[in-house]
Amino acid sequence: MAATDTLARNRAFIAANTRLAPVDGLPLPHRKPLETLRIWQADEITPIWSATEADLDRQGIEPPFWAFPWAGGQAVARLILEQPEIVRGKRVLDIACGSGMVGIAAAAAGAREVWVNDIDPICEAAAQLNAEANGVSLCWLAGNLLDRAPPDVDVILAGDIFYEMTMAARFLQWLKQAAAQGVAAYAGDPGRAYAPEGEAGLMAEYEIATTVELESMERRRARVWNISVY
Repeated sequence: MAATDTLARNRAFIAANTRLAPVDGLPLPHRKPLETLRIWQADEITPIWSATEADLDRQGIEPPFWAFPWAGGQAVARLILEQPEIVRGKRVLDIACGSGMVGIAAAAAGAREVWVNDIDPICEAAAQLNAEANGVSLCWLAGNLLDRAPPDVDVILAGDIFYEMTMAARFLQWLKQAAAQGVAAYAGDPGRAYAPEGEAGLMAEYEIATTVELESMERRRARVWNISVY
């Protein structure tokens, strides 16, 4: 199947199985009052919410991490919207982008260009749809970036990457490599087991609304780590 056909199919799947909804705590700058960043999300009234992993596997769909505003990503997005000078006029990469929420925040905050990347190809469609819903543009970067040197950007943002030991270590090493090249690198963490405490500077901390279904609690304290200071 041609790449354009796959993208169109994935866009249709997302529109049919999720709904466009605001993310609390992420007001967009220079917009009318109360306009909040929105993404296509799964919830209890959308079909994908109750789909089992086996159901998704039969459709050739990976678990839909792109369909949720994860707390770590919300924290990074909030930091960027509160401190737009971090990205304003700069080239930004949102890695492990999922929905593209963090990249959208960067674009809305005035980044010169924003690239988004995820190993799940359906994230291209999710990020594209979500960018359109928020009136910004994102550029898709395919492939596993951890297998190559960090790209030539000014800022790298990662939403929620410290939930599994081996992958967390790979991400941290890669972000440190980027920081050593002069890239400003920030990563969100809602209290995951493999957060880089002692290996990064604490940039910000927020109380993030979540759901019991996602995080086993209604609120999480999420932090943003500055990898560049170590």
